[in-house]
Amino acid sequence: MNHRSCVPLISVVRRCQQGLVVALLGLSLLVGLAQPAAAITAPELRSQRSLQDLQPDMHGRNLQQQEFLKASLAGFDLSESDLRGAVFNSSDLKGANLQGANLEDVVAYASHFEDSDLSNAVLRNAMLMQSHFKGATITGADFSDAVLDLPQQKALCLRATGTNPTTGIQTRDSLACRP
Repeated sequence: MNHRSCVPLISVVRRCQQGLVVALLGLSLLVGLAQPAAAITAPELRSQRSLQDLQPDMHGRNLQQQEFLKASLAGFDLSESDLRGAVFNSSDLKGANLQGANLEDVVAYASHFEDSDLSNAVLRNAMLMQSHFKGATITGADFSDAVLDLPQQKALCLRATGTNPTTGIQTRDSLACRP
């Protein structure tokens, strides 16, 4: 093969290289204009599915092992609901009615229960770290073996009264309040 026969081949390769460079530049411009995709974690996806069926009146519903990640449940009626094993991470339950609800084995990390009604609720074995209960009604609530931050436990002890009708445990005893 002589040099002259290679010239047409070289020009074809150069045109292909130029076309490839133009295509890559065009692609990079398109990518640069596109908005970044929002990533969603598996718990957030499960939480969105759980929230799809939620309504402000959830009285007596079976919500076992549901995930409520950053859920806004303020003012919801969850009284007499079965919430065993549910997860409430960074959720807002301010003013919610949880009267008589079964919250056994619940994980409620950094959630807000301010002004909620937990009367006669069962919170045995609940993980309630960094959750807040200011103004919550806890008459007859059973917190046996629940994990609470010490300041929250002390504040709850100041207003703990009653006996849980389901477990027969006094609220003060379940919180290990000192006399």
